[in-house]
Formats: sequence, structure tokens, C-alpha cells
Amino acid sequence: MVAIYAILLFLMMIIPHELGHFVVAKAVGVQVNEFSIGMGPKIWNKQKGETKYSLRLLPIGGFCAMEGENEESDNPRAFNNKSPLSKIAVLIAGATMNIITAWLILVILAFAYGTASTTIDEVRTGSPAAEAGILSGDQILSIDGKQTNNWNKVVEGIKSSDDTLSVEILRDRKKQVIDVHPEEMEGQKIIGITSRLTRNPASAIGGGTLATYEMGKSMLMAFKGLITGGISTKDIAGPVGMVSMVGQTSKLGIQYVAAFVALVSLNLAIINLLPLPALDGGRIVFVFIRSITGKMISDRTEGIIHAVGMGLLLLLAVIVTINDVGKLI
Repeated sequence: MVAIYAILLFLMMIIPHELGHFVVAKAVGVQVNEFSIGMGPKIWNKQKGETKYSLRLLPIGGFCAMEGENEESDNPRAFNNKSPLSKIAVLIAGATMNIITAWLILVILAFAYGTASTTIDEVRTGSPAAEAGILSGDQILSIDGKQTNNWNKVVEGIKSSDDTLSVEILRDRKKQVIDVHPEEMEGQKIIGITSRLTRNPASAIGGGTLATYEMGKSMLMAFKGLITGGISTKDIAGPVGMVSMVGQTSKLGIQYVAAFVALVSLNLAIINLLPLPALDGGRIVFVFIRSITGKMISDRTEGIIHAVGMGLLLLLAVIVTINDVGKLI
């Protein structure tokens, strides 16, 4: 089962990404020579029109091979002969599809399992909230004057509070302010309340959107930590590490596997938009540079730079894989 989950994980990352490039490339008139899912030896292929569609043995990658993508071409439909705007649209489409995929997964999860609202479901007997007079059904409007329009804001407000926090609630259509003295449990401030879950399309869309934003924000902070040294490069996981994490996550339930797929898909989007050679972000940088400098950088030179970048990325992948295997031994 872990192997199936792992294959699905990689496919959910790869297919939307490459499909995004493919659809937009076709839409702006770029000639696509091959659309492939997987890497390595071909196990199936079919020529349809100008494009060859193929499946390859290893489900750990894929590609959308466009005419003139890494070399000079006189073909008017070649990627290198398209306008800067068309090029950027094609390049950004892959990451956009990964973000949409992550968002859709999180919206579906929110609809299936419920979204935490700011309405209180349970108040633990003897807890700070109970002693202060907070009741089940109360809606938290603000904490210490800061508006709480979602449950995450409620949790953050409690965690960052002083010895006393001022909770504004709505009860029976009337607002009132209650002072609560939080307690600490396992190093975290709590007041002993749980959120009431809501299940409807509006809350699912809102909850999924918020979860996507929070995930993206956390990843950007992680990248910042890698740059500043706050996070070790040993904590980076490659394909082997991801398979291991899928195995651990699958023990918790299908919803956790789905959330992990959303996390990895969003991670792929952010990584691909980094301004590094061979990545979509790096190619976008070259589009801007060449729109200003003209032909000072030839298609061939840019192709060589991206090829070197790809080689370095593959070397990094090997190092990360060795590190992953070392953790498992």
C-alpha cells in the first residue's frame, strides 16, 4: 500500500505540473514535440499529430519537450520565437497547476472532515475558560483586541497572550468581554476549548484557501531558514525520504496522506519558481534579461546554462538521496 501511495504522490506532483506547461504551450501556439510522464525507458508511446505522448518506467518526473526550448530554432512555433509574455505564461503554468492541485485537495479535505470555526464546541471542565464563564456555543470575535476571523487566529492569540487575555465573545447575539487566565501544558498556553467544525462549501473553500496560504508561508520560512542557516541541509528530503514519510503518514489515515500530497505539490511549485538555472523561475529570469538585452545571450548559451544547472540539481538530488538512505539505515 505504501508503494501505491508513493506512486500516486509522484503522479499527483508530476501530471498537473507538466499538463500545465503542455496546455498553455498549445494555447499560445508552441510546438510540443513530446509530452512524457515518468523518466527512463519508455513503456508506452503514441504519436498524435506533432506530439508524441509517452509513459516511462520511473514515476519520479516528467517533461513537456517544446521546440526551441533549449536550442535555437527557425520554426515560428518554437518556444524561443514566442513573445516574452507567452514564454512566461508557459513557464509559470506548471507551478500554477501545482498550487491549484494543493488547494483543491485541501478544499476537499475541509469539506469532507470539516473546518474549524471560531465557535466553541466544548469547554473542558475545570479549565481556565470554564472558570472564566465561557460556554459552548460562544463565538470568539477577538483576543486582546485583535480580530479572530479564523481558528488559527484564536490559537495564535492564546499562545501569544500574557497572564491574562481579554476574550470578546458573541453569545445570544450580544457581545461581551471575558478575562481568562491561560494555563500551560507541554510548553503551550491553553484555555481548554475546542472548535466547532463546519461542513459546507463556503467554509471548505475558505478553510482550504487558508490552509494553502499557511502551508506556503511555512515553506517560505523554511527556505529562509536554509539560507540563514537556521535549518540544516540534512533536514532536506528527496524521493527516498518522501517515500519514507508517505509510509509514516499512511499509518495515520488517508486524509493525512492527502494533506501530505498537497504539501509536497505546493513545495514543488515554490521550488520550481526559484530563480535558478534549469528551474522555471530561472527560465523566467532569462526571459526578462533577454527582453532587455536582446540577442546578447543566444538560445544556445541559455540552453548550456540550464543544462549545467540541471546537472547541479541532479548532483544535489544524489546527495540528498544518499542522506535519505543514511537516515533509514
